[in-house]
This record gives sequence, structure tokens and C-alpha cells, in this order.
Amino acid sequence: MPKKRRALLEELDNRWRSIFSRLVEGGEVPPSLRLRTEGLMEALVLLELASVEELQSAMAVCYADYYSAPLPVDWRELFPFPQIPGHGRRAPVYPSTHE
Repeated sequence: MPKKRRALLEELDNRWRSIFSRLVEGGEVPPSLRLRTEGLMEALVLLELASVEELQSAMAVCYADYYSAPLPVDWRELFPFPQIPGHGRRAPVYPSTHE
């Protein structure tokens, strides 16, 4: 594996881990982090340094590490490449009335 390709894939993995860890911990992910990560994914494919399938598979493994569950079977339909499937915890909902 060329050194630059390896470095880019390591950076991509670090960004996925940053995104997923923040979401699992209930934190927020700045849009810039998500968008830049998706841009890096797209650039790797356009430069033919990785395939869509390779990146999606690696991201699915990273996701499972943090969420302790695999992505749903249809996740590629819900999040077309290069979108990152990730969700934060649901916000607590408190009733506004006494009923």
C-alpha cells in the first residue's frame, strides 16, 4: 500500500472514530467535520485510491465498534455514498402540560 494512501486511510479512520465517539457519548458533531470527512471519502474514490465498497465496509466496521451493533441491512440505501450513517442520542422529551 503506498504510503500516502495508507496515511489518508488512517486519517479517514480517525475522523470516523471521532464522529462516532462523539455521537455515542451524546455530543455534537460539527457539520464541518462530517462534510470534510465525506469529502475525503469522495476524493479517495475519485483518485482511485479506494473503492466505494472498501470505504463503506471499513466505515461499517468502525460504526459497529462504537454502537456495538451492525448497521441496518439497508443502510446504503438510506445513506448513499459518501454519507456517513450516524445518529446521536435522542433528546429527552418532557411534557409541557400536566396531562
